[in-house]
Formats: sequence, structure tokens, C-alpha cells
Amino acid sequence: MYREDQLRALLQGKSILIAGFGREGRSAERLIQRLVPDAQYTIADGNEQIAAEAAKGYGLIIKSPGVPMRVMGGAECSSLTDLFLQVYGDMTIGVTGTKGKSTTASLIHHLLPGSILAGNIGIPLFDILDDLREDSIVVAELSCHQLENIHRGPHIAVLLNLFQEHLDHYENYLGYKMAKLQIALRQQPGDHFFYCTDNAELADLVAQHSAAIASVVHPYSINDVSVDEDTLLDACPLDGEHNRSNALVACRVAQLLRPVETLHEMSLRLATFQGLRHRMEKVGVYKGITWYDDSISTIPAAAIAAVRALGRVDTLILGGFDRGIDYTPLVDFLQQNPIKNLVFVGAAGRRIHSQFSILNSQFLIEDDYTKIVPWCAAHTPQGGVVLLSPAAASYDAFKNFEHRGDFFREQIMKL
Repeated sequence: MYREDQLRALLQGKSILIAGFGREGRSAERLIQRLVPDAQYTIADGNEQIAAEAAKGYGLIIKSPGVPMRVMGGAECSSLTDLFLQVYGDMTIGVTGTKGKSTTASLIHHLLPGSILAGNIGIPLFDILDDLREDSIVVAELSCHQLENIHRGPHIAVLLNLFQEHLDHYENYLGYKMAKLQIALRQQPGDHFFYCTDNAELADLVAQHSAAIASVVHPYSINDVSVDEDTLLDACPLDGEHNRSNALVACRVAQLLRPVETLHEMSLRLATFQGLRHRMEKVGVYKGITWYDDSISTIPAAAIAAVRALGRVDTLILGGFDRGIDYTPLVDFLQQNPIKNLVFVGAAGRRIHSQFSILNSQFLIEDDYTKIVPWCAAHTPQGGVVLLSPAAASYDAFKNFEHRGDFFREQIMKL
């Protein structure tokens, strides 16, 4: 294992608490058993048990991303991401943002053949250790939960955007934004930080903390591209201005690492990228209607971007689990850009519906997708478009957004 001794030194001689035992917790246990088989460690799962164990004063607490910091009772925590970046940060490209991080990380990975994709995209960072070599490039999708307690940022950091999200996990919106910004604040001189100035929340936050950022800063904007870059981005197969922005920063990161590659070579590779599931994914044409699955959409900005990207949407499905996000921008957008049919799902959907002063659309308030999909089929005209872009989390009825998208697809197939 490359740099095994450095990683072992972070674990050796310490009593260890693994706080949370999901995918990352199990990965942490495998690493401990492999590198320090004699180590004393405890596994705590469930908030009450975690809080009780955290109070006992372990030498090292490896916190899983889904465990809120408030559960830890003020204990100082590490994480898989923190440990990984302390040892391998100099070979890592870290990608974060409220929306678009999976797509952008995948784009960078696609543009850098031989790179290793891991992180929040579903592959724990410790699970790629045997693949690492001196010249490896790791592309890591990183969530706010993975970043909140890191000690070293990635060599190249990308921060795409900031919108209200995970307000149930943090005390306030600022706490969420500062967790994201750690990706830059923990970088070192000689590292590189890319951020999108098109997002006002992000631009303001970076400006406020610019003096604390030691890395080389690369602001970018979709409105400030060269003629050659504009031609390059035309090769991106993904719809929407937001995806064009994601492709822009992916290309600039790739050019930073491999400047000898021509834009033509990069455009050929970009053109072969295939979009990820549940992200404006075209399910197909059924009953003469085109169906799109954008179940990843859990905030208003994502739903707005999806509608704009498609251009024509006849039926839009909104709502799900209500986390208290401000839906005013979405309601304002829909009142200015009316859609023929709207479906409101769950508590979030009902709150969105309640905010309309005038609703000029046919609408359905319903939680059951076995009823929602047939209603959409009956009310959408032939040649029309149905879009699932909920602007809300899925946890009121589904395990996650993937489960919601898969169930939506299953109901379409039954038409």
C-alpha cells in the first residue's frame, strides 16, 4: 500500500471510536484491522450510543458523514476523508458544491484517463488504497459532512455553488456554507482552488474569507470563456447552462494537470461522456410522452435549472420530505413561467402549493407515485414532456433519491 507507514502512524497507539457504521464506518474498520490489528476500537451506531461513547475520551474518533456534529458533544473528530487527505491530499482533486458535484467529479475523471474516482459518489476513499501509486490522481466527490472537520484540503479544490441544503444537519445556513468552504481554507500554498463566480452566495463567501485562502485561486464564470473554450463546451452532451458550467471547470482542471493536451483532443473525449442516473435522465418515450428523471433535484435551484435546460415541460412533479428550505424562488419562477400540469408530493409539495397566490395550472396533490404517473400520462399531451424534479428530499417515502427515481421509472414502465 502506497504511503502505508504514514497512514498507520495516524492510527497507531490510539484508542479509536468509529462513530456510525454505514459504508464509511465499515471501511474504517477494515483499514484498522489491516494496518493496526492490535488496536483497541469501539463501534458506536445510533445517535444516543455515539454520544455516550464520544464522552469517554477516545484518542481518535472517526466520524461517519451522516453523524451530525451536535451528536458528538463537542468531542474533536476525524473522518475517513480527513485521514485520507492528510496522507494523500497532494494527489487529490476534491469536488464539492450543493449541486453538480457527482457530475463534475465524473467529468474530470472522464477527462483524465487513469484517474481514480471515489468519495461521496459511492466508493469510500479507503477502499481505493491498493490502487494508489506515486503518480496517481484521485478525483474525490466530497460532501459538506466529509469536509467539515478536515485538517488538509485537496491539492486541487473545486467549489461549484452554494444553495440552502442540509439545514437539518447544521445550526444554520452559515454553518453549512463554512463546512463546504473548508475545502479551500485547509489548502496549502501551491494548491489550486476553483470556484464559480456565477453563484452569488459562493462569490460573497469567498470574498469574505479570501485572506485565509493560501492556495492559487481560479475564479470562473460561464459568461467569461474564450472562443476556443466555447467551441470545446459545445461538445458537452449534457443539457443546461449549469452542466455547461460544470464542463467548463472540469476542462480547466484537466488542462491544469495535462496542459499538453489540445482542446480538440479534449473535445473528442468530452463528447463521449455519458450523464449519470437520476440527473435529468431521459427515461424514454412512453404513451407518446417523453419522461425525465431528475430525482437528484432536492433544492429549488435544481428544479429551476432542469426546467430551463429542457425548454419544454408540460408536467412537473414537485415535493417530498420538507426540510424547511425557502421555496419562494421556485414559486416565483413557476408563476412567471407557468407549466400546464403540476403535481405536489408530500409535505414539501403541499407547502410549495400553499405559496402560490394564483395557480394557473392543472394540479394534483398526491403522495402515491402509483397514482401520480398515470395522472401525468392522462394529462400530458402527445409529444409532451413529464419531468420529475422534486426540489425536495425523498426520505418521507423512499430510502434515497435513487430509490425514488427507480420507483418512478418502474411506474412508467407499467403504463
